[in-house]
Amino acid sequence: MRSWGRSLQIAFTFIGTVVGAGFATGREVMQFFTRFGHWGALMILTSTLLFVWLGAKMMLLAANLGAKSYEDLNKHLFGEKMGVWVSQLMLIVLLGVNAVMLAGAGSIFSEHLNLSYQTGLLVTMLACFLLLRKGMNAILSINTIVVPIMLIFTAVLVVHSLNGPGADRWLTLRTDLSPWAAWMSPFLYAAFNLSMSQAVLVPVGASVKDPVVLKRGAWLGGIGIGVMLMAGHLTLSTRMPDVRQFDIPMGGIAREVGPWIHYIFVFLIFMEIFTTLVADIYGLTLQLQERFRVSQAWLTLLVLLFCFVAGQFGFGPLLSTLYPVFGMLSLGWMMLMGKDRKLPPRPPSVPS
Repeated sequence: MRSWGRSLQIAFTFIGTVVGAGFATGREVMQFFTRFGHWGALMILTSTLLFVWLGAKMMLLAANLGAKSYEDLNKHLFGEKMGVWVSQLMLIVLLGVNAVMLAGAGSIFSEHLNLSYQTGLLVTMLACFLLLRKGMNAILSINTIVVPIMLIFTAVLVVHSLNGPGADRWLTLRTDLSPWAAWMSPFLYAAFNLSMSQAVLVPVGASVKDPVVLKRGAWLGGIGIGVMLMAGHLTLSTRMPDVRQFDIPMGGIAREVGPWIHYIFVFLIFMEIFTTLVADIYGLTLQLQERFRVSQAWLTLLVLLFCFVAGQFGFGPLLSTLYPVFGMLSLGWMMLMGKDRKLPPRPPSVPS
């Protein structure tokens, strides 16, 4: 039972790391899947398989390498010199992603809580700074609480949408976008999210070590991500194309169900953004500590201040511009992960 409990913790952390600002709000699902119409479901299945396969491989590699941070994994994949350069690039990308997360939190405050965008940024920054002082155990614990509740409320939205008009639109929705763009999209999405998940999954793999627990966690987490992607796609398809006007489209749909469901779901969206932001900044500060002999608290503060400045561009423009570019940059990393065969000797598994 302890072994299964640990696997569920890993699975929820995997889901919580991917289900961030773009995913939870619906913007990411729209960008990578729903706008491609009836192809969306097959594209989601492709992404799910990639999450399961490469998520497990990443954590097992980290366990075998005893990796302290994602740079150790990149050095293994790309070689010593190139691995450092790739990690430098990923550091910049992670900073951009964290800025998107913080901007997403600001959009929730302004679009759904009638508070200012800047208030949302500042409140989220303060909460993030305080939680990060607790370390990895806090990240695992908060995802174990938030992700199951998010799964339940996502199911409520799906049932509501499928009982209304347009329930079969995910099968009939047409698109003018090219088939090439459609079939590149799941690979871009998986590559981007898996490369960003390194910041959290590499330390998780290195700390847990038990291959059975890690594989089970990757399977549960990858399938969970696929289920949530599909739920979001089904829900958004029923409201296309009008739902594209919202920065937080899932929040707009939740408003139709009722005020209580709306506010609870908006709070959960915020918590998903928050958990991903906390996890990414944790991994980022671990990486920065290897380069600069500065305390983690100061590094956390500097990263949050950078995200605050970048967040002034707004959530929608940041996500739609940065995420596809980051996906392209991550494709090479994903290809090397997929074909890597240089597994070092595995250490003895730790009793769970």
